[in-house]
Amino acid sequence: MTATEHAAHGVHPHTEDGPRKPWTVLAVALVAQILVVLDISVVNTALPSIADSLKLHGGQLQWLVTAYLVMSGGGLLLGGRIADLLPRRRVFLTGLGVFTGASLLSGFAGNASELITARAGQGLAAALMTPAALSLIMTTYTGAQRRKGLALWGVVGSMGVAAGVLFGGALTTWTGWQSIFWINGPIGAVALIVAAKVLPHTPTPKVGLRQFDLPGAATVLGGLMTLMYVLGTTANAGWLSAHTLAGFAVSAALLVAFVRIEHRSSRPLVPPHTWKVRSLVSGTAVMLGVTGILVGAVFLTSIYVQGVLGYSALRTGVAFLPFAFAITVGAHVARHLLGRTSPRTLAVAGLVITAGAAMLLSTATSGAHYAGDLLPGLVLLGIGVGIVFVPVSVSAMAGIPPQHAGLAGGFLMTGHEIGAAFGVAALSAVATTAGSLTTSAAIVTGHARGFIAAAILAGLVAIIAWLRMSATPVTGGADSMHGHGH
Repeated sequence: MTATEHAAHGVHPHTEDGPRKPWTVLAVALVAQILVVLDISVVNTALPSIADSLKLHGGQLQWLVTAYLVMSGGGLLLGGRIADLLPRRRVFLTGLGVFTGASLLSGFAGNASELITARAGQGLAAALMTPAALSLIMTTYTGAQRRKGLALWGVVGSMGVAAGVLFGGALTTWTGWQSIFWINGPIGAVALIVAAKVLPHTPTPKVGLRQFDLPGAATVLGGLMTLMYVLGTTANAGWLSAHTLAGFAVSAALLVAFVRIEHRSSRPLVPPHTWKVRSLVSGTAVMLGVTGILVGAVFLTSIYVQGVLGYSALRTGVAFLPFAFAITVGAHVARHLLGRTSPRTLAVAGLVITAGAAMLLSTATSGAHYAGDLLPGLVLLGIGVGIVFVPVSVSAMAGIPPQHAGLAGGFLMTGHEIGAAFGVAALSAVATTAGSLTTSAAIVTGHARGFIAAAILAGLVAIIAWLRMSATPVTGGADSMHGHGH
């Protein structure tokens, strides 16, 4: 790049990692990801208000959450491939524009069909926007700037889930459930205007439909969407029902077909060597597990504080403030240790803290108090998951070449979305062995069983992290795979 080009792009002087770039691209990418992650949990606290306003029944309420997760989790791999083949700027702006529009339509919905359709539109847009945003971070920044950007991405992925409960409760209480969707409008509009000005134009070769591996795309979309749907309906249908088992069978058949198609395709959607990139695969596995623990913990705690402590939606949201702050603290500590400590060590340490916190939360009784019985566990849990998300996000993307950054981002975030669905499905299934979570006694017993299961899950994920994640500190740029095992 010439000196004139440096000035035009606002590039700062060189550091040991190369020229410093302005943080505007990162800021736009993080704002978009905040919108996406918040919408995983922001709806949960508003469900009673939405049900009352639109006269919805239980099955329709479930679909308000499931429709979003099905489309976003199912479409991320294809969205990542699109971001690699088409200009990332265009893909990101398209995803952000559709997400903003679908959010506004959600707020104006007058019945269940309209709202569920709009929520599906949000999820589809997220599947485009998320991998494009992550690939923009990967291709814009290098060295320490890239590591910091990926660390902040990890913080958003964890803290956004907890913050969604707060924002959902506050907005629903103060202004009505429609505002949880409408607020995305002005934020998305500003982000679109800024993004159109600051995102770089990168020339890409023209591509045809054959390069998108349509058979592979159809089978992986069908397989992942079916999986997300089945996980989202286990609470009502049961894990061993014919409906659930048939759904898992269909999902498995489609995903097996996808693998076979990929091995025969000359331009596979997910190149076979992707599975040999140890840092990406192990990072995605740990991302799935820790996200499941995080979202499941938010679910269990929300039910407990409302059903046992008698908190309102707003007060429930406020109760999660220390949790969100603790996640930030854990992530901050991890980011500063990452250059001197291996991702494996940090992730395992965070998961051990998470397991201990889950066991502490499992001891809450019907006479528990928030400050003395829940707050210590929530703070420890926040610190633990905050520590985990940073090394996972940074090490998983290490060594990914720019031309595959979108696919790798989609791969990693598919783990995040499946983890979110799996966490609620699995921990709620364990909790409901105590009975329907509608009485105080059942909630207390279910809360204890659910968090014991979360502690066991944290231990299993810690074993995976110890065996598979990199034992070498991330000190260089993310341009070489060799230090990360593949």
